[in-house]
Amino acid sequence: MSNAPLHVPIMVNEMLQCLNGAKLTTFFDGTLGAGGHARAILEAHPEIKRYIGCDKDPEALEIAGKNLAPWKDKIEFVHGDFCRLDEYLNELKIDFVDGFFLTSECHLCN
Repeated sequence: MSNAPLHVPIMVNEMLQCLNGAKLTTFFDGTLGAGGHARAILEAHPEIKRYIGCDKDPEALEIAGKNLAPWKDKIEFVHGDFCRLDEYLNELKIDFVDGFFLTSECHLCN
């Protein structure tokens, strides 16, 4: 069991319903936070091979790393804002993403 703070994500059921039936191999989470939504997605979609978790808060990434330890072989952490999505995917040599989880606010684009 992790000693990381528990994060209770909002609207997780709605998000999972949206992804229901999808076959996900590579997933990009642009607002990883403490990893609450990531945990739900990874539990619901064990077929995911690469989960890229992006957040601009280094402390959130550290907490997410602890909370998502059971999936450490699938997760790659990116410190930054999802507005640079293309740049991150190029750096990681990812050509195709099956699913995305993003918020409506991009801090670099405003």
